Formats: sequence, structure tokens, C-alpha cells
Amino acid sequence: MPELPEVESARTVIERAALDRRIVDVDDSDSYVCRPHQPGELRDALVGRRLVAVHRRGKSMWCDTSGVGRSRQGGPILGIHLGMSGKIVIANPNGDEIDGGDYWERGRSPGDYRWSRFSLTFADGGALMLVDPRRLGRVRLMPPIEALGPDAASITAQEFRAVLARGTTPIKARLLDQEAIAGIGNLLADDILWRARIHPARPVGDLDRSEIDRLLTATRRSIKSALQADGVHTLAIVPYRRPGAACPRDGAPMVRGTVGGRTTWWCEREQRL
Repeated sequence: MPELPEVESARTVIERAALDRRIVDVDDSDSYVCRPHQPGELRDALVGRRLVAVHRRGKSMWCDTSGVGRSRQGGPILGIHLGMSGKIVIANPNGDEIDGGDYWERGRSPGDYRWSRFSLTFADGGALMLVDPRRLGRVRLMPPIEALGPDAASITAQEFRAVLARGTTPIKARLLDQEAIAGIGNLLADDILWRARIHPARPVGDLDRSEIDRLLTATRRSIKSALQADGVHTLAIVPYRRPGAACPRDGAPMVRGTVGGRTTWWCEREQRL
């Protein structure tokens, strides 16, 4: 599932290749992906405008749009959520394309857009598409980004300590709470807790200052590693999240359980409850 690093790769693709290109057509016919908008509603709102900036907080991404023609008044905000298998593909008229988002390919080759759920066509003949085989992405105007917590890639030490200051919630569940910290998904959470040597079911209120600081350091390192290597599937712990695997750090068995409703893996020896 796309987490913060995958969404950041999609954001940089839009920033690099889709800004300041006039929109001449919109395919918003998938009423599930474009809910609550009716077919044609996004088209009416976006044709004639340009994407002028693209932002990300956690797993959420949105684009500012321009006015129409010579109008200096900005247009609506376009929210794009990748869901569980989405990626942004930007194609040029000559057949070249770049993409960012989830790392799947599923046999898709350049020019294969059968899983395109939403698209913007530009005046120069190029297009931006949300390609999503599982159809779990979302495109909508004016997305509710104000409900999100601080971005996990830029959260300050003070903000991080406040998020973990009190409560009986398991630490993994708190890390996955997008209203507390935005951007951490299941794989990032397991990698962060493994790096910090903290059991995922520890109540947040039981953590002391040094453990919280270890978690912050681990969060920054896990995110940096995934950003540099192009996705959470490259994280150190991922190959060892399987039956019979041993912890790559101390050789102890890896244990599987459920924490916060999510499948979770941890080191039996170093991450004691």
C-alpha cells in the first residue's frame, strides 16, 4: 500500500512534469473514484485551468489550480489519493511517460492505461492519469486535509513527544493514526519499531523520554531510507516479515501478531513487551 514515500514520489512527478500545462479535457467518468462528484462535475471545474503547485501531507496529496484565462483568482483544490495501488502516470504525445506512486507494475508497459481511473488532458496533447488496478484511489475537490496530523517526514521533536505523551493505545496503533501523525503505514510502522527496539503493543503512556526519542530517530531514518530507495518495500525489515525468518540484527525469531487491527512483525528478543 502506498505510504508517505510512494506519495512523495507521485508528488515530485507532478511537480516535475504537470505544472503550468493548460487542461483541455478531464475524464471523471468513474463515479466511484471521483465520489461524491457526478460525472462531468470535475471536468466543468478544471477545464481551462492549470495545476500551479502540488503539496503532500502524509499519504494525502493535492494540487492548487489557476484561474481560467486571465483571471488571477485561483481555482479549486484538486485532491488525489493513491489508495492501495495507485500511481500517477504522466504521458507525453510522443509516447514517453514517467510515473510515481505504488511500485507495482503487474505487466504494465508504457502506453497501457487500461487501469486509468481519472485523467487530465493538456493542450499540448499530454496527459496526467491516476492508474489504479484495485480502484481504491480517490479524486475530489477541496479534500479535508485539515484533519491530518503533522507530516511524519517533517514532524518536530516537540510535536512527536506530544503525540506520544499519554494514553493506553498501543504504540503501533498511534503511529498508524493519520490524525496523530500523517504518513506512516503498516510497513513503515514495523520498520520504525524494529529500529527502535520497541514492542508494537507497548502502551504509549508507558514509554519514557529516551524511548520516545529513539522512536523519533527511527522514524526519521526509516522514512529517509524509503525515500532514497524509492518505496517502503525496500525497508530493512520487509524481507523478514515472513514465517521462519530470523531478525537480521540478532538472529532471534521474528514473531507475527495483530496490533491495531494490522498484521505486525517484531523481533522476539529485542522487542519484548
